Amino acid sequence: MNGAAKGAIVGGVFLTMVGAAGYGVYTLVGEEGGGAAGGGTETRTERRTGPPDAAETAAAAKAFLAAWAAGDERAAADLTNNPALAQPAVGEFRTKAYVSKAVITPGTPTGTTVPYTVAAEVTFEGVTKPLAYESKLTVVRGLTTGKALVDWQPSVLHPQLQRDEKLRTGAAAAAPVKAVDRDGQELTAQKYPSLKPVLEQLRKTYGQAVGGKPGVETWIEPAARDAPKRVLLTLSEGAPGLLKTVLDADVQAAAEKAVAAYPESSVVAVQPSTGHVLAVANNRADGFDAALLGTRAPGSTLKVLTAAMLIDRGVVSADKPVECPKTVSGGGRSFHNLENMELKGASFATDFAVSCNTAFIGQMKAVGDESALADEARRVFGLGLEWKAGVPVFDGDVPAASGPEAAAAYIGQGRVRMSPLNIASVTATARTGVFRQPVIVEEGVGDRVLARAERQMRSGTSRQLVQMMRQTAASGTAAGVMSSVGGDKGAKTGSAEVDGSAAPDSWFTGFSDDVAAAAMVQSGGHGIDAAGPLVARVLNAD
Repeated sequence: MNGAAKGAIVGGVFLTMVGAAGYGVYTLVGEEGGGAAGGGTETRTERRTGPPDAAETAAAAKAFLAAWAAGDERAAADLTNNPALAQPAVGEFRTKAYVSKAVITPGTPTGTTVPYTVAAEVTFEGVTKPLAYESKLTVVRGLTTGKALVDWQPSVLHPQLQRDEKLRTGAAAAAPVKAVDRDGQELTAQKYPSLKPVLEQLRKTYGQAVGGKPGVETWIEPAARDAPKRVLLTLSEGAPGLLKTVLDADVQAAAEKAVAAYPESSVVAVQPSTGHVLAVANNRADGFDAALLGTRAPGSTLKVLTAAMLIDRGVVSADKPVECPKTVSGGGRSFHNLENMELKGASFATDFAVSCNTAFIGQMKAVGDESALADEARRVFGLGLEWKAGVPVFDGDVPAASGPEAAAAYIGQGRVRMSPLNIASVTATARTGVFRQPVIVEEGVGDRVLARAERQMRSGTSRQLVQMMRQTAASGTAAGVMSSVGGDKGAKTGSAEVDGSAAPDSWFTGFSDDVAAAAMVQSGGHGIDAAGPLVARVLNAD
């Protein structure tokens, strides 16, 4: 063509070819297939070997893109090294993804790889929206024919497509919701970024139940049935239903600001009198909702639960002395305190306030039941039950253990696993003496039955726990952090050693009046280093 542009009608599609290599723009306008532009990729009769050269690469790519643009899935498939997979995928680009128009513009080849841009339009039920992206294909030598063929990969059609995934357009799987807080303030991911996964789950669970109507989307259908769809384009938003949550916009705003100061941090605030979750916030590079779904050892924050078990069983009392030696044997293993701390004649409340490990583990023999902690966790604190909070949450795990693992569990290590939500709930339960399952949406919305603990704490246990947490906030390990917090307040610090981590996870839990909060900062150090200041900021929310 000597550099001149020439046009041709191929299968009802206008095809512009520019330059000697035959590359240009191919436009799919929705007619039924009318044959591929550019013909075949080979004119020689001999069977060639080795990688395709530049001319072969250009010809094979041109022919495939033209066939795809013309809507001729059979011709396009025959120009690949896997027609059986390519043909339905190319055909469904129009029939299942509803691409009504596509302009494909190749770029400059690099070896046997040809990049191109796709400027498409998706049309469904009278609504049309643009869909633009970049992709690439690679030309290879056919193993049996020796022809230059497009190496078929799903990413040829769209760069995000992986094996066995499909491009689809249709009604959204869930109707949108307008989520509001307890006072009617709208909650959006733009204003409260940490709520994005929560709002997505609320939409999925409650969208149609609260009167929402699904919109129209283009998405990638995952190969795994339980994997989420990946939305590429929203053609229409649908009509949102109104969903009232128990979140508090002011506390949520404080939580968002607090986690922003600490990388890899998560925090939850709960109202002890109701179990209502007031705020959920995360600041993590991986985007994981560790605040609700985390499964990390909580360290000494679990001593709130351990203390409850020891008091419930009559082993200790807050005002009675409990020895705090430098080391103690538990289940055949030696445990020690931070910096080999030792207290003589101190009350159990003081041991709690300064977080003496040995004072707790030393009571195992007196308890005489290695399943006691797991029993208290489940029957009194509701941990390990099936929590139905309105969105998926981890409900905690304090498994029955023996030997050194049972001893480690007393101080929140070993096989114990918690999220900040679980520890906030532990503090809320200690505050009132009654487990109230945390919820983001009240029980009456949707078909849910909340978890109920088997029994309440024994008489006086809650009073002693609150007294010990108050002492910790006033003169114990949490005193500095909690000095800025007003109201009737209490706290417990914690840190947890995690295999492979350079520093321990920082944990902290506390309450002020009718708000309980817990935070975890992964590899954040001691409880007062990171998680403590974070919780204090949340408890100080207006």
